[in-house]
Amino acid sequence: MSSTAPWWRSAVIYQVYIRSFADGNGDGIGDIAGIHSRLPYLKSLGIDAIWINPWYKSPMADHGYDVADFRAIDPRFGTMAEAEALIEEAHRHGIRVIPDIVPNHVSDQHAWFRAALAAGPGSAERERFVFRPGRGPDGAEPPNDWMSCFGGPAWTRLPDGQWYLHLFAPEQPDLNWEHPDVRAEFEDILRFWFSRGVDGFRIDVAHGLVKHPELPDLPPRRDPDAPAPAERVPHPHWDRDEVHEIYRAWRRVADEFPGDRSFVAEAWADSPARLANYVRQDRLHTAFNFDFLMASWDARQLREVIDGSLTTLGSVGAPATWVLSNHDVTRHPSRFGRKVVKKWVANETYRPEGPLDFELGTRRARAAALLMLSLPGGAYVYQGEELGLPEVEDLPDEVLQDPCWERSGHADRGRDGCRVPLPWSGQEAPFGFSPEGATGEPWLPQPALWKDHSVEAQTGDATSMLELYRRALHLRRGLPALGEGDMTWLDAPAGVLAFTREPGFVCVVNLSAEPYQLPEHTSLLLASGPVEDGLLPQDHAVWLSR
Repeated sequence: MSSTAPWWRSAVIYQVYIRSFADGNGDGIGDIAGIHSRLPYLKSLGIDAIWINPWYKSPMADHGYDVADFRAIDPRFGTMAEAEALIEEAHRHGIRVIPDIVPNHVSDQHAWFRAALAAGPGSAERERFVFRPGRGPDGAEPPNDWMSCFGGPAWTRLPDGQWYLHLFAPEQPDLNWEHPDVRAEFEDILRFWFSRGVDGFRIDVAHGLVKHPELPDLPPRRDPDAPAPAERVPHPHWDRDEVHEIYRAWRRVADEFPGDRSFVAEAWADSPARLANYVRQDRLHTAFNFDFLMASWDARQLREVIDGSLTTLGSVGAPATWVLSNHDVTRHPSRFGRKVVKKWVANETYRPEGPLDFELGTRRARAAALLMLSLPGGAYVYQGEELGLPEVEDLPDEVLQDPCWERSGHADRGRDGCRVPLPWSGQEAPFGFSPEGATGEPWLPQPALWKDHSVEAQTGDATSMLELYRRALHLRRGLPALGEGDMTWLDAPAGVLAFTREPGFVCVVNLSAEPYQLPEHTSLLLASGPVEDGLLPQDHAVWLSR
């Protein structure tokens, strides 16, 4: 890749779920001081940037994704001065900073929504949101059949009779993006943070924002195994074409600032072609590759996703951005550690089948890491992924805090299992997550097995997941073949993925049941596990030099 290309085209970005990364003040909740204290660790890991989940002022109905003030830091996490100091210090370490932005909705405690409630039906204040009368003779039925992503109806009725839309929790009213105030406000928020040195934004629910003006009922549910219809049926509130006008304006804002400021879209689209619309030259820079994340551990399916992603994104001049886990999905060692590794579809809850074989899941996760980090483009690493953390599937019911748990009537346990605070050191909780003498327990309980997965326990152990990630990330930085660029598949039997990247790099991943004889090479750069006599075992991967 050319050294003059923008950094974001090949960056490895580390996701910091702030509540669970590191607790600096001892109250059991991660914070900015905790991130600051761990910058040397992040630098030693070899990442290029950090994406920080929302740190804005919030009542925390959805752990910060219900924002009350985008220009203030929540006191649980620190102060604006601490945020500015973190950005400066991260830059000194060579690490860029990308906060989250949440444009689809705000908190019900946001000044705009409180004003809308006070002003009443028909007011200008309510036009910034989606208020409607109900259906039925007395308006007692919701305006349509839309459902909340967290379970239950997407509408809540107020005492004055009007209903308001919330595609997530009732505490997260949706904004009306047809209103000029909304568009102007978010462009100003972008400038506020760009002027404080942030290097970009991750856009939450980037495929949302725009709703069909008539708010029609949902189209009939399509069988995911059935052939795709000849003509796409537009969804009334997801991935509507009109959303791209917003992102053209955002791109112009980013381009006002020096230093290749960038956006990454959390955009769930039903095809690579639809996803490519978000990353055309006049819109956003990158988008998460959820097709890759949702693929099962299957060579044919992975190759189809890789080919489809590179072809479609390349057609609009955008790099691919690969991801295996994040704060919303079951951690991949637990997804891969089943005899049946399910593929799942967007907006469906992932439910694993059968008991967890953690040794199997770890072996596959190590191989998946080498695959992901050798593909053309950039990559995201979710905190704890580099430690090989599994999903915590046995959290007691009484500690669950994700809104999905209550909104689903306890049918969906939610996302807390992938958000348990990280283990840094020691033999018992809080495993260095909080400082010595901390008065608060971690906001979610850490399992006893965390002691074997801590940074301290894995550092210096050549067989550990942490050292595998460190070696892979440092090699990736030094190898001119990796990052953005081209790849060429090699002939290989079914179940084996093998490709070259020039100059002189080969990646091989064996997903078949039989050992695979490695192609000719001059040296073995890195292996996900032991390789003997040139035979790559099942569920292993290698990087080779030709």
